[in-house]
Amino acid sequence: MECGILRNLRHRNLTKVITSCSNLDFKALVLEYMPNGTLDKWLYSHNLFLNLLQRLDIMIDVASAMDYLHNGYSTPIVHCDLKPSNALLDQEMVGHGSDFGIAKLLDAGEAFVQTRTIATIGYIAPGILVKQFFPLDMD
Repeated sequence: MECGILRNLRHRNLTKVITSCSNLDFKALVLEYMPNGTLDKWLYSHNLFLNLLQRLDIMIDVASAMDYLHNGYSTPIVHCDLKPSNALLDQEMVGHGSDFGIAKLLDAGEAFVQTRTIATIGYIAPGILVKQFFPLDMD
C-alpha cells in the first residue's frame, strides 16, 4: 500500500505513522511507539493477564479501526492480515491496528479484492482458500 495513504489515515485505533522513507531498494515506516506491545504477547504469556473486560475493549478498539478502513476513509482498505500480533496496545491498554504490509486498496464500488494467500499461515477464511477473494466482511 502507498506510504502517502498510510500517512493520511487518521483514527484513534490505528497506529499513527510518524514518517516514511521510500526508494527503489528500501521502504520503511516509523510508527508511534506502543509501550504494552502486541495483543499476541498478552494472550499467550504466562506472566501477563487480560481480564474479560479488557479483552472485549481491545476487540472493540480493533474492530473500530477496521470499520474505519472499510467505511470511513475515502478509499476502502482491506487489511488482509488481522491477527493478535498486528494489534498493538498503548499505555492505557487501548488496541491499535497495525502492520499494513499486505493491505489492499479497493477501487470505487469494489466489494472485494482478488488476492492470493500471502498472510500468515494459520486460520484462513474459507472464501479466501476456495475462491481466492477477500470481501470486506472477512477482514
